[in-house]
Amino acid sequence: MKHFKNIEGAIALKQVIKAIQQNKDYLGTVDGEIGDGDHGVNMNKGFSTAGERIKEQHGFSDASKIIAEALMDDIGGSMGPLYGTFFKTLWRHSRNLENIDARQYAEMLKAATASVKEIGGAKVGDKSLVDALEPACTAFEKALDSGSAFEVALTESVKAAEMGKNSTKEMVAKIGRSARLGERSRGVLDAGAASSYLIIESMHRAILGILCD
Repeated sequence: MKHFKNIEGAIALKQVIKAIQQNKDYLGTVDGEIGDGDHGVNMNKGFSTAGERIKEQHGFSDASKIIAEALMDDIGGSMGPLYGTFFKTLWRHSRNLENIDARQYAEMLKAATASVKEIGGAKVGDKSLVDALEPACTAFEKALDSGSAFEVALTESVKAAEMGKNSTKEMVAKIGRSARLGERSRGVLDAGAASSYLIIESMHRAILGILCD
């Protein structure tokens, strides 16, 4: 059965950090359309701090916890707690696993997405990070249920996350600061959905590279 070794999984989180760092300006530009424009700077700060703390001996679970703690400590506004909770849930559901197979990863992703929805109160259609996260989670599980392999589920999940991100462009914000703009929030991407897509895409592409039998 295809799986990845927990001890080798930190590479996936390191790729997430790299993706956020490389897209700092992009995220800031997206956020600047209907927000404060600081999403890229704040995300880069938290993830870069985590990157400095992740060492060679750390595995997927360790790195998830390190990212969670850095985000909760160093990112202002709502994104620190939201993404911090996402990664902390990944840690909780993987910390006792030596190997992580497709079903276990599906449960991790499902629990992490649910935790974000619980503390943030957003649902699909509200123009938030959930619009990328939940479709990614659903697509992964749907692929497995149809008999697809781990690698196919990862790829389908990335596609769904991108579609979810793009769908926020025509939405009216119903949650967060941008909700006060009403119709003026339509026509631009949601910054949280943009960063969620980057996280899913970079993490899943990296996991694809370390899958083994």
